[in-house]
Amino acid sequence: MILVNEPDLGGNELKYLQECIETNWISSEGPFVKRFEANFAQRVGRQHGMAVVNGSVAIDLALEALGIGEGDEVIVPTFTIISPVASIVKLGAKPVLIDSDLGSWNMDVNQIEAKITSKTKAIIVVHIYGLAVNMKPILELAKKHGLKIVEDAAEMHGQECHGKACGSFGDISTFSFYPNKHITTGEGGMIVCDDDELAQKVQSLRNLCFNRERRFKHYELGTNARFTNLQAAVGLAQLERLDEFVERKRKMGTYYLNALQDLQSVHLPTSTTDYCDNIFWVFGLILKKGTSFQTEDVVKQLADKGINTRPFFYPMHQQPVFQKMGLFINEQYPVAEFMAENGFYIPSGLNLTEEQMKTVSEALLEILE
Repeated sequence: MILVNEPDLGGNELKYLQECIETNWISSEGPFVKRFEANFAQRVGRQHGMAVVNGSVAIDLALEALGIGEGDEVIVPTFTIISPVASIVKLGAKPVLIDSDLGSWNMDVNQIEAKITSKTKAIIVVHIYGLAVNMKPILELAKKHGLKIVEDAAEMHGQECHGKACGSFGDISTFSFYPNKHITTGEGGMIVCDDDELAQKVQSLRNLCFNRERRFKHYELGTNARFTNLQAAVGLAQLERLDEFVERKRKMGTYYLNALQDLQSVHLPTSTTDYCDNIFWVFGLILKKGTSFQTEDVVKQLADKGINTRPFFYPMHQQPVFQKMGLFINEQYPVAEFMAENGFYIPSGLNLTEEQMKTVSEALLEILE
């Protein structure tokens, strides 16, 4: 099976892990944690980096640190992983959804202002699949209406927008280090910001809100979201190779675009815009309207040929768990619905070989032509 993703752990991962074992520093108190946090924050142009157990918890803590709570409204794309919307709901706030743009596969920024009300407190920007959201109009809206920006850059390691690193735009920004990301620590996440007070709040929340004067005396409720020295050791080794990984991903994207350019039945990813170039975190395809192919059939035929795929995100307004809660009743977002029904992505992991990409491309051409 040619897997959708396989991480590359061929750098200093083993060396740094060996150092953890030899020094007995395996907990969250180990020195690699601070090194990884500092180096990662510097890479994305931030003052503070706070490593946590995963990207979903990173969003939980980011929203809580901003004071989002009961009765607040937070604007968020409907086409995303469930984590941002789940974080909003758990805090008692209301998610307000935005449809997608078929060209970029990101939230349609032109629809945001119409959804802003007196209760709106923040916009969660989720960069999807490798192409960044155009941040300029969102920053202007946030300034105009006094809103906070939470930037979910989970899939954007090494990506830039308007010449600045993704993760540098939000009042607070989050990343994921799941195994399919450019930088992985197995599980893990990072919160970055520039505000000292906000950073202190996150640091407290991720560590059970221990009191500095009397450790086990608590004035607030936090959570245990600490990151281990072992994870940080792997992350630091991965970060050292980020430029190499980005270059490799872009070469994969270019290969697939060239190999599949004559397919008339699919939307291919947008390669470049006037504000960023695609980083091709994954390489997705969307079957066009009117084609005779069904996504399930194409995916099955690829699987029969030993090629692994993944479906696109399922829209938040169609999620059974939120419908049970009475959320998003009768709401429709046609572009996101179309993308979810007709989209899937093909192997594009860092260990993918050109021969494997050739096999995948030939299989797609055979099936879809």
